[in-house]
Amino acid sequence: MNLSNQFLIAMPGMGDDNFTGAVIYLCEHTENGALGLVINKPIDIKLKNLFAKVELSLDSPALADQPVYFGGPVQTERGFVLHERMGDAHSPYSSTLSIPGGLEMTTSKDVLEALSAGAGPKRLLVTLGYSGWAAGQLEEELGRNGWLTVDATPEIIFDTPVEQRYDRAVSLLGFDPRMLSQEAGHA
Repeated sequence: MNLSNQFLIAMPGMGDDNFTGAVIYLCEHTENGALGLVINKPIDIKLKNLFAKVELSLDSPALADQPVYFGGPVQTERGFVLHERMGDAHSPYSSTLSIPGGLEMTTSKDVLEALSAGAGPKRLLVTLGYSGWAAGQLEEELGRNGWLTVDATPEIIFDTPVEQRYDRAVSLLGFDPRMLSQEAGHA
């Protein structure tokens, strides 16, 4: 099972406050574990503030006022940039994970430097921290009905207002989010 390029949607009643109401874009899922970024929990930092902290300017007003997101509880001091592919070639950034069939996730400062210079990816989401699972941990949580999974769409990440992302992700499954129960059924 490889859930890369899928959304993990937290079921109602999720016990971990970090993930209550969360939609996570899974960047990597292997036998060694999984890594994803929460896409619907903005924090009180704007991109212009983050750029100032790393001593870069950000002249694009559209980008400057975008929020930074809580990507998950692991390495919350570290930035992760989820963005569209930069063409068909290898990424121009030094530390980029190319998600098969999906987006790219860059952790190196060069992507911020490119944005500061007016270049770089046009559509992006920046998080502090990531969500991580050890080998078998995500599969166990899925087995306990902690998450729903569905193929991810860039439109939900980049074009959907943050307060609508959970409902829109659930709607990809073909039902109304209000029909989700907090109780797991067992036959």
